Amino acid sequence: MFRINKLTDYAVVLLVDMARTQRVRAAHDIAAETGVPVPTVAKVMKALVRGGLVRSTRGASGGYVLARPADRIVMADMIEALEGPIAMTACVDHADDGCEREGFCPMAGHWNRVNHAVRRALVGITLADVAGSCHPPVWANRASQGSGTSTGPRDSGGAVYLASE
Repeated sequence: MFRINKLTDYAVVLLVDMARTQRVRAAHDIAAETGVPVPTVAKVMKALVRGGLVRSTRGASGGYVLARPADRIVMADMIEALEGPIAMTACVDHADDGCEREGFCPMAGHWNRVNHAVRRALVGITLADVAGSCHPPVWANRASQGSGTSTGPRDSGGAVYLASE
């Protein structure tokens, strides 16, 4: 199965929230708004700061804010900030690992085409696109009306459900 990891998924959720609010916010405020646990928010934010997508400021009015406009942050940036270079297999350009069969593999070079196509698709979708097309989760609407919780529903593994019911 080809999928991003849970922290990358959370990173996108946090970035969408930040794109919508466009102001400096503390980790606990972001956690309360998104339903992602504070320790996870802190861990993801560190990676996003290292990746140049988020800026952090210290002090009483400190917190996190997008490092650049949402229309200049692409899905590829978000994924690479948490997972490193996008590489479908060990033998593609910029992969962290090598392959002992690379010299005589019939797929040598072909995976690069696939990898580049995937990367082009991810570069073509901005944070602004995603933030503009996402609807707030149902539980967030209820929480703002006083009939729900701001931490959101969770499954037995602690994952937060962010989709509409």
